[in-house]
Amino acid sequence: MLLVPALGFLAVVYLLPVIDLVHISLSGPTLLGYFERVFSVPLYWDSLVRTMQISLTVSCLCLVLGYPTALLIHRSTGIVKVLISAAIVLPYFIAILIRTYAWMVLLGRNGPINKLLVALGITGEPAQLLFNRGSVLVAMTAVLLPLMVLTLYSSISRLDPGLVRAGRACGAGPAAVFWRVLLPLTFPGIGAGFLLVFVSALGFFITPTLLGGPGDQMFAMHITQQADFATSEGFLQALAVVLLVITLAVVAVAGRFLGFSFIWGGGKLTETAAPSSAAERRAGAGPSLGARIADLVGWPLLRLLGRLPAGFGAWTVRIGGGVVIAGLILPIVVVMIISFSSAVYLTFPPPGFSLRWYERFFSDSNWRSAFSNSLTVAVMSAVIAVSLGAAAAMGIVRGRFPGKSAVMLVLVSPVIVPPVVLGLSLYTLFLKLDLVGSMWGLAAAHAIGGIPIVVVIVAAALQNVDRRLEQAAAVHGASPLTVFRTVTLPAIAPGLAAATFFAFLHSFDELVLSLFLSSANLKTLPLMLWADVNYQLNPVLAVVSTLEVLFILVGVALAGPVLARSRAA
Repeated sequence: MLLVPALGFLAVVYLLPVIDLVHISLSGPTLLGYFERVFSVPLYWDSLVRTMQISLTVSCLCLVLGYPTALLIHRSTGIVKVLISAAIVLPYFIAILIRTYAWMVLLGRNGPINKLLVALGITGEPAQLLFNRGSVLVAMTAVLLPLMVLTLYSSISRLDPGLVRAGRACGAGPAAVFWRVLLPLTFPGIGAGFLLVFVSALGFFITPTLLGGPGDQMFAMHITQQADFATSEGFLQALAVVLLVITLAVVAVAGRFLGFSFIWGGGKLTETAAPSSAAERRAGAGPSLGARIADLVGWPLLRLLGRLPAGFGAWTVRIGGGVVIAGLILPIVVVMIISFSSAVYLTFPPPGFSLRWYERFFSDSNWRSAFSNSLTVAVMSAVIAVSLGAAAAMGIVRGRFPGKSAVMLVLVSPVIVPPVVLGLSLYTLFLKLDLVGSMWGLAAAHAIGGIPIVVVIVAAALQNVDRRLEQAAAVHGASPLTVFRTVTLPAIAPGLAAATFFAFLHSFDELVLSLFLSSANLKTLPLMLWADVNYQLNPVLAVVSTLEVLFILVGVALAGPVLARSRAA
């Protein structure tokens, strides 16, 4: 029964609109008429191929840069580990639009990179670093890197450190231990991180729109462009369905080999009469794929690596991790400095410092109204997400029924659906219900993405609660409600607080769904940012970005003591 509200909400507001989207895409003169047009017009076919190429390239770059960074976090201790982790985690919670804007500043004609190149004599005049494939790849990699690093670190941290020590005790050098022990055992984490980044990149359109040129258009951009034309109905839905099918196909293949738990980053859920896992069925079937690959190419590679200095690997990890941290933090720092610039245009370093742009922001009623709207919608969305998601998490963790993994997959599946597809499908439904341009409509739409966040966080908190404490309270006569109120709720309170904060933040930063479901009378802060980034670049945007970064830092700082008390308990 605890699962019914969340599943019912998602069925009406998420699954039915997607099904209706598919139905409209098949309503052409012939069954597949719209799809034939998608694949026969070179513009769309080339864009689809380009999207796959960019997504694959970004995934590879994230893997190459993310693995040494995850190792650096794992090998660090004390305050160094805390600082490195914060440098990776904090940018993950900053809106994609703000991080993309930060790269526009960094790569701009008057930006710090161009000024450094000119100062070093590498170029005689500022280079054109924006509006090309390189800027798109760099910015998308920077945006998605935290997702890769966090996934890889989760995989590395679960390994038994005794295995590495055993390898070294048997005479293997650092390179051999990495190749034959660490790398094969982290293949599941590598696969999960690679696929999560790839799937996320498939639906990107904010970063390519702002940083790319005419030859860098990704498939999702055509959906947003076609949405402005009423005559595109049917064909527009076909475009969205193509992107959705490709995404689901990638996830299905990944689930076949990794298990679908890679989506929510958790282990297998306890089910009644659970069948043996794929790993158990393969036990005794010989070396794993990773071990066979390592055997095939490992020894020649190790002979080459053995000629390198002993400290080469450690310095590779440090340099690689340092480059990643700089790439994540530097753009945000530059934007924060520019927000105090006295110049009327974007330039770094600023010619002088002033609060004029902060005064302009706080004196502009449009910005204040947008901030107020975002705040209101985010609170409403967080209430919906936490109410439904926390109950569903309790049902998943405490319930005993078959098919838990399938139910969990439904609950977290919104995170894999491209936002442009979800926004388009919701527009048709909300238009019929007169919810387009309403705060309740935006809040309900944002809650679709907030529910998976709440379910994952609260479920993890519940799994850490000692069931014997609940059983002891029940044995002494406490009712189920009393047990929950006096034992379970206090134990999961830190996780519930974190889930509430992240659900709120998800809604506060949401842009794509707002583009489809807002109106001229309801503008949110991300929408105002989007409009100004597209039409005028001035330091007011840096002010908004700085205020949001500070807002996130304050929220995380306030959550820190709560989480610390939870760990101490």
